[in-house]
Amino acid sequence: MYAHFFGLKQEPFSIAPDPRYLFMSERHREALAHLLYGLNGGGGFVLLTGEIGAGKTTVCRCFLEKIPKRCNVAYIFNPKLTALELLRAICEEFRITVPEPVLHPTVSDYLRVINEFLIRTHSVGQNNVLIIDEAQNLSADVLEQLRLLTNLETNKRKLLQIILIGQPELRDLLAQPELEQLAQRIIARFHLEALTAEETSRYIRHRMLVAGMKESLPFDGRARRRIHELTRGVPRRINLLCDRSLLGAYANGQTKVDRRTVNQAAQEVFYTSPSQGPVWRRMKSWWAWSALLLGMILMVGAGSLVGMKFAPHPANSLDAAAQGEPQKSAIAQLPEPDLALFGPSTAEGAVAHEQGRPPFLTSDFGMFSTVWRSEDEAWRALATLWGVSVPSDQDPCRFTARSQVQCHHGSTTLTQVRRLDRPVIVRLSDSSDRPVHALLMGLGNHSATLRMGSQTQTVSLVSLAALWRGEFATLWRIPPGFTPRIKEGQAGVVVDYLAAQLAAYLGEPSPTRKATLDGTLRSKLSTFQIAQGLTPDGIPGPTTFMHLNLVAGVDEPRLMRPAIEIP
Repeated sequence: MYAHFFGLKQEPFSIAPDPRYLFMSERHREALAHLLYGLNGGGGFVLLTGEIGAGKTTVCRCFLEKIPKRCNVAYIFNPKLTALELLRAICEEFRITVPEPVLHPTVSDYLRVINEFLIRTHSVGQNNVLIIDEAQNLSADVLEQLRLLTNLETNKRKLLQIILIGQPELRDLLAQPELEQLAQRIIARFHLEALTAEETSRYIRHRMLVAGMKESLPFDGRARRRIHELTRGVPRRINLLCDRSLLGAYANGQTKVDRRTVNQAAQEVFYTSPSQGPVWRRMKSWWAWSALLLGMILMVGAGSLVGMKFAPHPANSLDAAAQGEPQKSAIAQLPEPDLALFGPSTAEGAVAHEQGRPPFLTSDFGMFSTVWRSEDEAWRALATLWGVSVPSDQDPCRFTARSQVQCHHGSTTLTQVRRLDRPVIVRLSDSSDRPVHALLMGLGNHSATLRMGSQTQTVSLVSLAALWRGEFATLWRIPPGFTPRIKEGQAGVVVDYLAAQLAAYLGEPSPTRKATLDGTLRSKLSTFQIAQGLTPDGIPGPTTFMHLNLVAGVDEPRLMRPAIEIP
C-alpha cells in the first residue's frame, strides 16, 4: 500500500521469511557457529534457545544451507507428539520404511528400523541430523526417548546428531532432575539475545535498502531509538512496528517517520487486546482509518491521483513502474566500489553524496600537502605504529619480518577492516587514475581518519569509497612456527598454537597433546571463521590468524575513532 509512496519496490517489513532480507547480527553468527560446531562435534545434542521472534528460524535456515551434501536431515516443526508419534515422524522425515508385516508398529519396531538406518548410512560415510523446532513443547518422556536414540555410537562419534530449537522455557525443562542424563549430552548450547540499539538501526536500514530505498532512511534517529525501546530488539516485533509506522506516515502524507508516529503505531500493534474484536474495530487512530480508505481508493482505480498528491518524486511514480523501468537506487549509482565497501551504516551519507553535497575528499587530494605515490612510504609509516623503524634503503616488508611482523596484501571492504581492527594501507586513485597510498588510521560510523605524510585528516566514508577499489595492505604479528601454507594433516608448533587459541575461544580446556590439523581441528576453525564473518574454509591463513590475535588480545595497533564524525 505504501511502497510506491516511499520509493520502494515492495513493502520491506513482511514477517514472512524471505532470504533476500536476511540480516545476520554478531549474535546470529555466533548461534550459527555453535550449530556448525555441534554438527562436527561427535554427535549428541545441540541446544539453541531464544525469545519468540529473535531469529531462531533464520539461523536454522542458514544452518540447513551449510549442511554438507552427505548429511541426511530430518526436520520436525510440530513436536506436540507422543513418543510413538515422534518416532513415526522421524521415520517419515528420513524416508525409513517400516516392514509391511508390522501392522501396528510399536516403539521397539520404530527404534529397530531407525537404528538399522543409522548404521547403514554411517557405513557409507553419511551423517544424520535430527532438528526439532519449538522443542519447548516436548514432554519429559519424549525427551528421554530422544536420549535413547543417541545411544547408538561408534568409538569416535554418535550416529545421530539432535538439534533442539526452542523458547527460553526449553532451558528450564532440560534443567529438571529427571532429564539430567540428557543435559549431560548437550555438547553445545547458545541463547540468542535480541538486537542491540545499533543493530536495530542497521536492521531497519538493511531491509529498506533491499526493498529498493533510494532516498535517505525515512526513520529518523529518535524514531529508531524508540522502535528499539518498544520492540526490545526482537526482529519480528521490529517488522510489525516498522510496517505500521510506515503505513501511518503514508496516511499522513509524511515522508519521514518520527517518534510520534512510532508511538501511535505501537498502540495499534502491541497495546490493543485481541479480545476487543476484529481488526477493523481495533483501528482507532484516524491515520489507520485514513490508510484503509486510501487503500480502497487505490483498489478502485484512483491510485494515480493519490500518487500525484503524495509522491515526492513524480519521475518515479506508479506510471514508471508500470512501464517496467528499473528503479535504480541512488546508492547503487555511486562510483565503484558501491555500498558493500562501506557497510549499511553509511547509507544516508551515500545519498548525500549522490545529491551533490561537496565531498570531503577531493580527487586531487588537495587537502594533503604531501601525497604518497610510493607504497613504501606508507609501509614505513605503518611500521612505526608497530615500533619498527625501517631505514630508507631497506625493503619495509623484509625488515619488519625480522621482528616477527609480516606484510599482508589483499582486497577487502571497510566492514572487514572494521572487524580486523588494525590500521591498513589503502590504495586510492586520483583524478588521473594514478595510485595514491594512504594510511587508514581510524573508522567511525560515518567517517575515516587518513594519514599521508605528516598530515592526518578526517573524511567521509562515502568520499573514501568513491576513490577506493578495495585494495589494502597491513601488518600482523605471526605466531611461532608460522609457514605461509598450513596443510591438512600438518603438525608442529604453529598447529599447537592454533589448537590452543581455538580451545580458549571455545571455552575448552587447553590441549594436552600435540595437535594435528585434522577434521576436528578444521571444524573448530570453521566455527571460529563463521563467527568472525570469514569464509569457513577451515584453512588457517593470515586473515584468520589476525582475528585470532584480536580475540586473544595479542599486542597489535588498533583502529582509533575519528576525533570528529562527519554526518
